[in-house]
Amino acid sequence: MAAHVSPQKWESLARKNLGIARRYPNLTAEQTQSLQALTRDFGLSLPLGDLLLLDGHWYVTHAGLLRLARRQGCRGIRTRPLPEFCDPGASKWVFRAIVYSSRGSKGFVGYGDADPSNVSPLVRGAELRVAETRAVNRALRKAYGIGLCSVEEIGSSPSSPEDFRKEQVQEAPATSPSGNSQPRLRDRLCQLIRQHHLDPTLVKRYAADFCATQTLREAPRELVEAFINTLAEWATKDRPGLLCHLNSYADPKAKEMKP
Repeated sequence: MAAHVSPQKWESLARKNLGIARRYPNLTAEQTQSLQALTRDFGLSLPLGDLLLLDGHWYVTHAGLLRLARRQGCRGIRTRPLPEFCDPGASKWVFRAIVYSSRGSKGFVGYGDADPSNVSPLVRGAELRVAETRAVNRALRKAYGIGLCSVEEIGSSPSSPEDFRKEQVQEAPATSPSGNSQPRLRDRLCQLIRQHHLDPTLVKRYAADFCATQTLREAPRELVEAFINTLAEWATKDRPGLLCHLNSYADPKAKEMKP
């Protein structure tokens, strides 16, 4: 079980979290109380993107769970696919994750599955990574007593196989000049910024923070792709929350990397 945040740190973090949350439209007293409890019990931070408010409910993020595990002295995380339940040809994957929360811990087990029918269209093609992330998230939530569902565990399934086939055709990515089937990441990012009317400067600062690099160009392609997928999903499900988070990068000196 995660230890409570010290009163001094809780008060400071609570002020920051509530300051951002109050910008959300129609924030309820129940949501505010829940946020205070999450702050007090786990030290989850809205400015750092540890929590998201989607459809009136708080969800913890993968990044937030990893930061919590680090603060609590997690000894390690082990993952492996379960071949008997996987079908690579159909992009179907099932993972098992074990979180060792302390020295001598027997481990907390979590399972995660992903296939084209239960992931967002934005991350199709990355089902293996989604399944592993879901398994890790579930194991971490068990290890530290977090009852919230994580954002990455939210699935998306079309209403019928025919709808799914239509969706695939409509969302087939344009090919890049090199001739492969992957769209250029820069083009995808620019399209997201235009589509959701985001501030390009703030997005770049968030991207550098997300990838833990000075500039986006220094980040590996896989990490940049993960950032773009995260940005797209957040913009679609909770644009006001994303804007609040981006606004925290308005003063780059005020945004510091925290463990």
